[in-house]
Amino acid sequence: MSGLTHINASGEANMVDVGDKAVTVREARAEAWVLMADETLQLILSGQHHKGDVFATARIAGIMAAKKTADLIPLCHPLALSKVEVQLTADAERGGVQISSYCKLSGQTGVEMEALTAVSVAALTIYDMCKAVQKDMSIEGVRLLEKRGGKSGDFTA
Repeated sequence: MSGLTHINASGEANMVDVGDKAVTVREARAEAWVLMADETLQLILSGQHHKGDVFATARIAGIMAAKKTADLIPLCHPLALSKVEVQLTADAERGGVQISSYCKLSGQTGVEMEALTAVSVAALTIYDMCKAVQKDMSIEGVRLLEKRGGKSGDFTA
């Protein structure tokens, strides 16, 4: 009908049956940015933020979010992830924090949504921890950078 995999012949939302798909190694990388004032970034980097270690908290939140993606996004399959990495890099020139994620598993469906969820929740965590000092931060550039494995092949942005 529509070419969308989560829509059945009647136009109704449904969970895709991946039972007959081959188990292969699946990997995905995603990124997001939290843009902020230099003063806010320096507060994070100095370790003087009154709520504690912003990067450590955001990293843990991103990892936990990747593991809970099926609970957050309708029709996503619960996956047994074998690896989740979340990295945060301060970029004073751009004025913020780059968040990147890497997710991996051996399974019948991809891990793109887990990688995207990881960076999204890590970004939201930074915003939540820093909103008392700066309310006009922005979360931008949430995107899939690459995916490997599966029937549809590889993708690189």
